[in-house]
Amino acid sequence: MKQLLTALLSLTLFISCSKDKDEVKDYTAENEKEIVDYLAQNNLTAQRTNSGLYYIITKEGSSESEGENPGEEENTGEGENTEENENDGHPTLNSNITVIYKGYFTNGKVFDESTEGVSYSLRSLIPGWKEGIPLLKSGGEIQLFVPAHLGYGSNGNKTVPGGAVLIFEITLVSVN
Repeated sequence: MKQLLTALLSLTLFISCSKDKDEVKDYTAENEKEIVDYLAQNNLTAQRTNSGLYYIITKEGSSESEGENPGEEENTGEGENTEENENDGHPTLNSNITVIYKGYFTNGKVFDESTEGVSYSLRSLIPGWKEGIPLLKSGGEIQLFVPAHLGYGSNGNKTVPGGAVLIFEITLVSVN
């Protein structure tokens, strides 16, 4: 009887503890409001994708190393397919990219930054980057407003709390 009670108590404790860890909160509505409010307060106009990612392309970049003409082309981001852009200078999910970036919260607190180029496989990055980076060509610059479901989710990580909206300023140095 004592063993049965101990087993039952252990099982109850295990279930109650693991349930809290695995609980996923939907921050979609909160994040949408936070992003829209941030854009309004900072007089910014951004494009929104169907997934909820907001972005501002400040410089599209060029597939050539010379002859960039910033501001000449407008990119709507509509119809972009990250698997078919390889020949036009846009990275694909299979690309390795080199970027300079700063990541911060809507309150301005920086949580991550790279002032020198750092290389990643695009496929290994958060969903917001996988969707936003292919909108650029080498040399391009973008500001991403990433809701939690396209960032680190409801659980977060060491430096990002769960449910946080993330803002990234990214320069795509090169597509490798």
